Amino acid sequence: MKFSCEKALLSNAVAVTSRAVASKSSIPAMEGILIEAGETLRLTGYNLETGIQATVPSEIKEKGSLVLSARLFGEIVRKMPDDMVVFSSQGYTVNIKCGMSEFNILGTDPEEFPELPSVDQQNTLTLPQPTLRAMISQTLFAVSDNESRPVHTGSLFEVDGNTLTVVSVDGYRLALRREKVEEKNGSDFFSFVVPGSALGEVEKICFSEEKVTVTQGARHIMFRTGDTVLVCRRLEGEFLSYKNAIPRNNTIHIEVDSKSLLSSIERVSLIISEKLKSPLRCVFEDGIVSITTKTAIGDASDQCMISGDGKGLEIGFNNKYLMDALKAAPAEKLRMEFTSGVAPCVILPVEGEENFIYMVLPVRLKAN
Repeated sequence: MKFSCEKALLSNAVAVTSRAVASKSSIPAMEGILIEAGETLRLTGYNLETGIQATVPSEIKEKGSLVLSARLFGEIVRKMPDDMVVFSSQGYTVNIKCGMSEFNILGTDPEEFPELPSVDQQNTLTLPQPTLRAMISQTLFAVSDNESRPVHTGSLFEVDGNTLTVVSVDGYRLALRREKVEEKNGSDFFSFVVPGSALGEVEKICFSEEKVTVTQGARHIMFRTGDTVLVCRRLEGEFLSYKNAIPRNNTIHIEVDSKSLLSSIERVSLIISEKLKSPLRCVFEDGIVSITTKTAIGDASDQCMISGDGKGLEIGFNNKYLMDALKAAPAEKLRMEFTSGVAPCVILPVEGEENFIYMVLPVRLKAN
């Protein structure tokens, strides 16, 4: 195998594919990147759950394939001077030259590398990368890490007509984002669940203004954008019926500036830590919300202006869960809906379409 390509392009492809490489495996080849020089130069990382494949513009002189340690190959390419990298192999011995630098290292047999699953196309949808990236980042925080319900360790993608809804839920909160789909093929309604770990990688490969195509297969999902393809397994199981879970006949409605409320909560949260946990006690009055908390260190209180009458509602929250929802909400003005101190809080946009909904369950407060 022999090829040459620009250092920057190769370094970028190695960095992207390395994210799907197994950190420790009983199969040494899985700790490496599969390099294939055929009609094009392809790099693949695969940990049996998520696979990332990148195509690199290059001049191929001799075809072939080999597996190299992702960590070592990545470090070598990253520290090379900005020049053309010339890569050649004889058997399992690899020679890498760039400028005045030269390395001779050993690779492993490409036959030991597991094959990336092929995705049989059932349904596809296309949307801009920034849109998908925003939808993932604004819902991923609510994905469950509890393996007893594996289906909730991912996000539900539901396509109905030309609308995509992404939902994450972990038993304490729910995050929902909706956007229009630019193109789609297949059924009018379909849904699938993507593992949260894979979505974290999808978010990272969506870094330009290009389009991303999502393909649903029988057992796998494929995200294709530019020269990069990510394949991951689908999560099976019954996802929470989110439409029934979100209460919409709430009796108390208030409006708030998301940054102001977040700042108040952050200040009060300074005395809360992993060791010193305590809920926020929020009292919603007419035009103002008072937030207090008490730990072994001391107590803290703050107030934030609101629009509307909270009717003296007293409700407790886990500070982190409420802050996560406020940080993720893609709007400055938010509507918060309540029914009682033990019913969920629903957070929505004040203006425009309901393109996001967050729900946070309250924490029971001890009597004063």
